[in-house]
Amino acid sequence: MSRFLLAIDQGTTSSRALVFREDLSVAAVAQQEFAQHFPASGWVEHDPEDLWRTTVETLRAAVAKVGLESSAIAGIGITNQRETTVVWSKATGKAIHNAIVWQDRRTAEVCATLRTEGHGDGVAAKTGLLLDPYFSGTKIAWILDHVPGARAQAERGELLFGTVDCFLLWRLTGGKVHATDATNASRTLLFNIHDGAWDAELCRLLNVPMAMLPEVRDSAADYGATLSDLLGAPVPLLGIAGDQQAALIGQACFQPGMAKATYGTGCFALLNTGEKPVASRNRLLTTIAYQLGGKRHYALEGAIFVAGAAVQWLRDGLGIIQHASESGALAATADPAQAVYLVPAFVGLGAPYWDAEARGAMFGLTRATSPREIARAALESVGYQTLDLIEAMQADWGAEANTVLRVDGGMTASDWTMQFLADVLDAPVDRPKVLETTALGAAYLAGLQAGVLPPPESFGKTWALDKRFTPTMAEPTRAQKIAGWRDAVTRTRSH
Repeated sequence: MSRFLLAIDQGTTSSRALVFREDLSVAAVAQQEFAQHFPASGWVEHDPEDLWRTTVETLRAAVAKVGLESSAIAGIGITNQRETTVVWSKATGKAIHNAIVWQDRRTAEVCATLRTEGHGDGVAAKTGLLLDPYFSGTKIAWILDHVPGARAQAERGELLFGTVDCFLLWRLTGGKVHATDATNASRTLLFNIHDGAWDAELCRLLNVPMAMLPEVRDSAADYGATLSDLLGAPVPLLGIAGDQQAALIGQACFQPGMAKATYGTGCFALLNTGEKPVASRNRLLTTIAYQLGGKRHYALEGAIFVAGAAVQWLRDGLGIIQHASESGALAATADPAQAVYLVPAFVGLGAPYWDAEARGAMFGLTRATSPREIARAALESVGYQTLDLIEAMQADWGAEANTVLRVDGGMTASDWTMQFLADVLDAPVDRPKVLETTALGAAYLAGLQAGVLPPPESFGKTWALDKRFTPTMAEPTRAQKIAGWRDAVTRTRSH
């Protein structure tokens, strides 16, 4: 009998479910968007019931599209928006507050105070992370301090914390399993990535009762089974990984030195550093890439805040394109003699700058500048920012990094953008045949645990190339363009 795998891909704006055949081709996809809540400036929330409802409905819809019996499903893998924080009642399974989303900045003051008190280096040494409101730890404390009676309940062991994967797992198993995987645990500011355990000292520092925390398991592990009424019969839950780590797995970047970049609204790049964590000297994050068979593998991670968002700006802000797909064709007609640069610091600059106060700027405008040159500058900015990340990673890594970058996400559909990326990196850029790399990573973990898919080294051989972009730009041109970008960034940050 053919065995299928299910992937839950619970993201920031939508929940998706995908059915994969045993050869890892996609048999069906279902997707539902849900509401974003912005109760105050810089605050972002989700209703956890929306996350649950859309997950169940998309799961059922994807299975129905293929007409699957639950007995034909070998297992379910979960991948999720990371750092988003849910606190719920152990007795009822109901959240006591909306989920606080990874983008939320409400605990910025708490993080600034902790840094001022000198805790930054100690936290980074244990967690690989910066003291930033991005991560879960300060969000948990905020909920406990702002929901009446919550802290006392938590101290009595009546409340549970989890990232979104953990909350969904609790619900899927009817409250039988309170667990997460090492990748999600490593994004909380509470987890010692060297020991692979929750850290009592960090929990005290951030004022989080340890009784709330889930058990941490391998990324491919037995996470119980779904309640029978969800899909007609219990289906095993066999894999969990945060979305960027799942994409690294889906891209089969299992060898140290291999790197992937995912281009969505922003861009997340991860470099596999093997079984040894590498502390960054360039303000990158050190994180757990995956944990299999009790062995942790690590990665360096960098984030660009604006990638696809620059194309959205061309469309919605400036109105110079009607569809995102037009940007590459417009950029291709730009005047090569014009050196126009966009530094898209609309919400500050991410790694390796971490300049929250920087704002977007454009340089090199002349009377001859038209929408064509502006479109080219927007797409080129993604390549330049990726170069900044990759150079920082290679400086931290020290060893010879793999010279090929594997890419996925919406922007990779633009051949023009990917060719410029290869040119500015002076390295090949590989776009895979299966672009659903995040969901594929979750499905692979479940299939590995179910015994229907091979170990990582063999799975890596199944990775299939759609197109390789190789550098064609002359070195003097490349050097000149990069120098112009660096000058533009310096000017932007000096204002």
